[in-house]
Amino acid sequence: MTANRWVLLTSCLCFCSGLGAQSEPIVVGSKNFTESYVLGEVMALLLESRGIPVERRFGFGGTLVAFEALRAGEIDVYAEYTGTISQTILGAAAALDGSTLSAALAPLGLETLPALGFDNTYALAVTTPTAQRYGLRTVSDLAALPDFKFGLSHEFRNRADGWPGLKQAYGLPQDSSGIEHGLAYQALLEEEFDVTDAYSTDGDLLRYRLVVLEDDRNYFPSYRAVPLARLDLDATAKVALSELADRLDDTSMRALNAEVLIDNRSFAEVAAAFLLGQGLITTSQAPAAGLWPSLARNTLVHLKLTGIALFAACLVGLSLALVVYRSRRWSAAVLYIAGLLQTIPSIALLALMIPIAGVGQKPAIIALFLYSLLPIARNAITALVTIDPLLRRVATALGLTHFEQLRHIYVPLALPHMLSGIRIAAVVSIGTATLAAFVGAGGLGEPIVTGLALNNTSLILQGAIPAAALALCTELVFEAIERWLVPRHLTSGRLNA
Repeated sequence: MTANRWVLLTSCLCFCSGLGAQSEPIVVGSKNFTESYVLGEVMALLLESRGIPVERRFGFGGTLVAFEALRAGEIDVYAEYTGTISQTILGAAAALDGSTLSAALAPLGLETLPALGFDNTYALAVTTPTAQRYGLRTVSDLAALPDFKFGLSHEFRNRADGWPGLKQAYGLPQDSSGIEHGLAYQALLEEEFDVTDAYSTDGDLLRYRLVVLEDDRNYFPSYRAVPLARLDLDATAKVALSELADRLDDTSMRALNAEVLIDNRSFAEVAAAFLLGQGLITTSQAPAAGLWPSLARNTLVHLKLTGIALFAACLVGLSLALVVYRSRRWSAAVLYIAGLLQTIPSIALLALMIPIAGVGQKPAIIALFLYSLLPIARNAITALVTIDPLLRRVATALGLTHFEQLRHIYVPLALPHMLSGIRIAAVVSIGTATLAAFVGAGGLGEPIVTGLALNNTSLILQGAIPAAALALCTELVFEAIERWLVPRHLTSGRLNA
C-alpha cells in the first residue's frame, strides 16, 4: 500500500511538473525594423498554431541588444542573419559557414535553426533621379563624387561589416551622418542626403522606387535569415520553427515588407496571411490589435517602470539628504555624483545597464532611478540647508533632539521644495521611460519605436500623446498633494486666516 502511494505521488508530481513546463511560454523577440517584426510574428503565430504558448518581446534597439537578451534568457529566439552573426556578434573576419557557425555559437549556449531561404544583404541606395543624373550603377561609381552626402543608419555606421570597411574597400572619400533607418528614405527623398544604406529585401525600395547600387567588389557577405535560438529551447518549438525552412525567397520577403509599409497592414495580419498561403496554418490566427487594449497595457507598464524607479529614488534621495545636509562636503559630493549621472545620455545609460542587469524592465528601472536621484536629492538638500538659522537656534534652545527638529521643524519647512523635486523627477521619468522600449522594457515607447521603424506618424502619436497626457496628470496630482500636505502660508507667503 505504501509503495502504491509513492508511485501515485510520484506520478502526480511528474504530471504537475509537465504542466508547469508546458505553461512556460516561448519568448519570441525581434529587432526594431520592419522585416524583423514580420519574421517575429511569423514565428510567434506558427508556434501558437502548434499549441505552444508564446510571449512577444519585439523592438529591441539593435543587434547587440537583441543578442544580449537571447544570451541572458530574456528571449528564446529571434530572426538574425548569418553575416551579422559572423562579423558583428562573433567578430569573425569573414562570414562563417553552417558547421563553423554552429561550432562558434555552441559555447554561448546558442544555435541557428534551418535557414528561412532568403538573403537580406546590405546595399547602398539612391533615388531614381540621382542615379539617372550621375549615371550611377555600382558602388564604385560613388568614388568619383566626393561631395555626395551619405546618411546611414546608426548601426551600419559602426558595424565591422558596414560603413568603415565599405569606405576602405571602395576608397570612398565621403564622410557620413547617422540617422534612424526608418527615417532615412524620407530624408533621401527630401534630398537631405544623396545615399543611404538599405536592406536588399526592404519593402521601402519598392515604395519609393529607389535604385540599389551593385556591390561590384563583393564586399558584403551573405546575410541568410535564420532563427537564432537558445540551445535549451523546447524541442517541440524547434521542430515547429524548422517548418519555415526555405519558405521565403528575396522576392517574397520584399513583398511581405511592402504589405506592411505600403498597404498599412499590421505585422500580425501579414504574417498570418503568409502562413495561411504556405499551408502552415489552416485558419487566419492573427491576434486582434485593438488600440485601447494595447494603450492600456502599455500605460500600465509605463506606470510600473516610473513608479518603482520613483519610489526607490525617493527612499534613497531623501534619506541621503537627511543624512548629509549638515555637512557641506558630503552634500556637495552627493550632488556631484547625482549630477554626473544626469549628464549621461538616456539611451547611453540604458546601454550601459545591459551588461549589468541584462535587458527588459530591470535595466530600465535602474536607469530611471539614477536619473531621478538628482532633482530629489538636490531640492531636499537645498531646502534643508537654507532654513533660517534663527529657527535652528530656537529649536536648539527649546531642547529638541535632532530627530525632533527634523520631524517638527526642518522637514515641514522643506516639504514644498522636496515635493517639487519629486514632481520634477516623476515628469522627467515619464518622458525618459519611452526610451526603455529599445531594451525590451515595453511601455508607451513601444508604439513610438515601431512607428519610427515604419515611418508611421499615427503609431508614434499612440505613444507620444499618452506619455504627454501622463506627464500632465502627474503635474496635477502633485499640485493636489502639495495643497493637501503643505500649509498654505508656506506656499503663498501669507499666514492662514
